[in-house]
Amino acid sequence: KFYTPFKNKMEGEMNRVIGESTAALEKSSDPENGLSNFFTDATLAAARKLDPKVQFAFPTTKGGIRTSLPKGNITVSNVFELMPFDNELVILKLSGAGVKKVLNFIARSEGQPVSAVRLTIKNKTFQDVTIDGQPFDPNREYIVATSDYLANSTDEQSVMRGALSRTNTGLKLRDVLMNYIEEETKQGRKNE
Repeated sequence: KFYTPFKNKMEGEMNRVIGESTAALEKSSDPENGLSNFFTDATLAAARKLDPKVQFAFPTTKGGIRTSLPKGNITVSNVFELMPFDNELVILKLSGAGVKKVLNFIARSEGQPVSAVRLTIKNKTFQDVTIDGQPFDPNREYIVATSDYLANSTDEQSVMRGALSRTNTGLKLRDVLMNYIEEETKQGRKNE
């Protein structure tokens, strides 16, 4: 009697449809795919609402995206399965040298999910980099949207440590994704 009302309420919320996709967005080891693009573009859009100067997003690694999104209805549960962690969106200012560390990590790992970064990887090194449509300049500072996990990381992904500044947004990445899906749905767009 005590547990059932809470269980029913939770199931109702988790099964709530928040959007629709015209195609399945599949998890893949290839970072250039629909699911990675959706995840990173949603993160970049949310970050730019908070700080229009954000130039690119690197919110998760290939391994951080946990599952695919189905074709058809997308529910709250689908987003929790995609991003089960309580990672938060943070905005960092990085030096050009700091961004170069990020680019080296991306190249060594043969690509990672990013938005507004274009580069060629050859022999695990990066070439022909543009950030937000402009050639990468190692003498500039850049604003990046990422997760607190990557910003705090002390393992091989610690490429974002030593940021020049940091803004903690208090937004969970899964909430960013849900809000993005709901906004796209209100605009009459279906995720593809």
